[in-house]
Amino acid sequence: MPDPNAFFPRNFRREYLIASRGEGCYIYTPDGRKILDAAGGAAVVSIGHGVREIGEAMARQSQDLAFAHTSQFHTEAAHRLASRIQQLTPPGMRDTARVFFTCGGSEATETAIKLAHQYWRACGKPGRYRIVSRRQSYHGATLGALSLSGNVLRREPFAPLLHEWGHIAPCFCYRCPLGLAYPDCRVACADELEKMFAAPDAESIGAFIAEPVVGATLGAVAPPDGYAQRIAEICRRNDILFIADEIMCGMGRTGKNFAIEHWGVTPDIILVGKGIASGYAPLGAVIVSDKICEAIARDSGAFLHGFTYNAHPVSVAAGLAVLDYIEKHKLFGRVAPTGRELLGALEALKKFSIVGDVRGLGLLCAVEFVADAGTRAPFADSLGIADRVYRAALERGVTTYPMQGVADGTRGDHLLLAPPFTISSAEIRELSAALSSAIAEVSASL
Repeated sequence: MPDPNAFFPRNFRREYLIASRGEGCYIYTPDGRKILDAAGGAAVVSIGHGVREIGEAMARQSQDLAFAHTSQFHTEAAHRLASRIQQLTPPGMRDTARVFFTCGGSEATETAIKLAHQYWRACGKPGRYRIVSRRQSYHGATLGALSLSGNVLRREPFAPLLHEWGHIAPCFCYRCPLGLAYPDCRVACADELEKMFAAPDAESIGAFIAEPVVGATLGAVAPPDGYAQRIAEICRRNDILFIADEIMCGMGRTGKNFAIEHWGVTPDIILVGKGIASGYAPLGAVIVSDKICEAIARDSGAFLHGFTYNAHPVSVAAGLAVLDYIEKHKLFGRVAPTGRELLGALEALKKFSIVGDVRGLGLLCAVEFVADAGTRAPFADSLGIADRVYRAALERGVTTYPMQGVADGTRGDHLLLAPPFTISSAEIRELSAALSSAIAEVSASL
């Protein structure tokens, strides 16, 4: 038997189950235990586990060509997947955007940072290097991506290594950071971006990045109508790029190809990851508008950036096979009705006094826990409520995605739910029952 202590864990104080195989919405342990994957890993698994034709497509590609460096070769598989993704984009990008493949979401964010900078250099404005984002946001684990992020808990240990380019308030109606209420607020949180252009250093702002539907860090928070449109209008009027981080909420997860389409907005750059290959291979992408591509092509002609495994042939083959499977089984079309069914089942959890909110869009949902439902006061972070509910649910055969910091960056607990698009009504009932029992257990212990 291999020595488990040879493996570097994410947390040295946690015991981890061993996953031996997956099938449909379930992961199995070596002793036969069956775990419902209600988080899709981390909003990754869209088509379910164990789909044989994906592995077969990857095997065929690896037998034909396992690797070719993108500084020397392109592959037909990469061209095919780029063309397929281009046709999924919002109307303003369709037929004209180009796709840069990475190994995941953090690499996609790093790529966008450099793209934005090189675009402005090509436009003769190298001083426009800052990318503004929102507080309580998360855009990736690498230092550049973490610099953009406003997630207090994830930034704090690495603060000396990070740039501070500026953050505005999140759009979070349940916990409005401005103390306002929609629609009377007239999406004032969006106007915080406008106010940044009155500051002395406004000339250095080159882009704004946001998740159209916020994933893990706030817990499936969709903006009210008018917010995304207002943000896009501010970006246009002030001549900065709008980057839509769709790493978690894209590729059908919210019921549209990309979440930004719910509001009829076309960004300049779209970041993709997680569901693009449904976890069958490491894959991400950056979808780049034609104006950015044309500026770089006219200038030096070369994007001074790259990773060894850009457009890895086996990974893009996985992405193609996943898209084939999605189209064959019409899975994107399942997301909206199945998401409504899931949210309806989760609504029953509001009978517990510690459940403050149930929210989501499509199959990206969350349950937020509070110490007082009336005031929405969060629990002390030391209580670890989300993790306790997570562990109690896991004992009942369901795995979720627990997070802290939703209220103010350090306090506030929620569970993110992002099951495969194939989840059935029976599995939704199983998920709801396990959460109900887990929450009852944790509530009784308080």
